[in-house]
Amino acid sequence: MAVMVIMLLGVLLGYRWFPERWGKWNASIQVICIALLIFSMGIKLGSRENFLSELTQLGWKSLLFALLSILFSVIFVYWFSEKWIQKTSQKTNLGEEQSDLKGERL
Repeated sequence: MAVMVIMLLGVLLGYRWFPERWGKWNASIQVICIALLIFSMGIKLGSRENFLSELTQLGWKSLLFALLSILFSVIFVYWFSEKWIQKTSQKTNLGEEQSDLKGERL
């Protein structure tokens, strides 16, 4: 639960108050942090003595659960980004059309 709250706070901070001019720097830091997180998780799992035997005991249910979670996450993100991109591009096009109309009147 704490992870979700921290992520939500980060999204709100980034959306409302984070300057756009730092966007490229922020993206680079995010990629580095995610790579370090995945690397440290790999080290933690790899240091377990019985990791491979534990992994095989988890079975097909865990694999299916992971694949379904990934699939539905990708579908949701694709659907959400399509809706968001369409709304944003419609607003941008509408703004350009209004500025063209103002230019013709002058």
